[in-house]
Amino acid sequence: MGSAVRISGVSAAAHAVRDNFADTVLSALRTFGRAVEMAGAATGGGARDLIAGRFQWREAIHQAWRMITVTALPAILMAVPFGVIVSVQVGNLIHTLGADSLLGATGGLGVIKQGAPMATGFLLGGAAASAIAADLGARTIREEIDALHVMGISPINRLVIPRMTAMLVVAPLLNVLIIFVGVLAGYAVAIGGQGVTPGSYWATFGAFTSVADVGVSLIKAVIFGFIVVVIACQRGLEAKGGPRGVADAVNAAVVLSVVSIVVVNLVITQVTALFLPMRIA
Repeated sequence: MGSAVRISGVSAAAHAVRDNFADTVLSALRTFGRAVEMAGAATGGGARDLIAGRFQWREAIHQAWRMITVTALPAILMAVPFGVIVSVQVGNLIHTLGADSLLGATGGLGVIKQGAPMATGFLLGGAAASAIAADLGARTIREEIDALHVMGISPINRLVIPRMTAMLVVAPLLNVLIIFVGVLAGYAVAIGGQGVTPGSYWATFGAFTSVADVGVSLIKAVIFGFIVVVIACQRGLEAKGGPRGVADAVNAAVVLSVVSIVVVNLVITQVTALFLPMRIA
């Protein structure tokens, strides 16, 4: 009798775990579907607003400036040690191999192809996504979004599209800033601490780093920014449960943005390595 009860209990627990897993998967798929729907609506709505002359330029400029103020200084502070670390670690390896002149190539490729877009995505996913999710989440729990619906104003057109436009403008600019500071920091370490001549550094940098690498880096930054703003806007507009709900929305926006950036970067890296293999320019 006791063994039958235990078997029944284990079976019930297994069914509960299976049901919870199925509910989690379905909820994730629904959330992903709503994110895709929002992205499509914002993209199409932005194009229509531009054509009709109803685009919220003032709000977009305000949001772009807000993103710049919360990401520019952290970008510089992140780019400097990143460029130094790449230069030191790679420099020690190639010094062992007797190829000190290649430090410019390895440092440039490391910063441009991976470091700058990833740093841009993480900064946008941390600072900008939290700011957007907190702003929209606070508006949601104060019922401002419901008020917009009552007045016949689309929250997508009024709130999401300006933030998306600002993000798509700020992301490549932030990427360029990180590339510039990171490469400059790596150059300073290579010249001052590792005995590399300036001419050989820039010669190998230009020989192995092509315009296509910079273009891929900028495209990565734009894609990461698009993903971040869609996730942040969705989590903010779906916040519920008072201030605790806003905090949960901010946390979810940051975590989902970082995870999505890592996964998408892996896919883009594999695709670019397949179609744009590294070659001497």
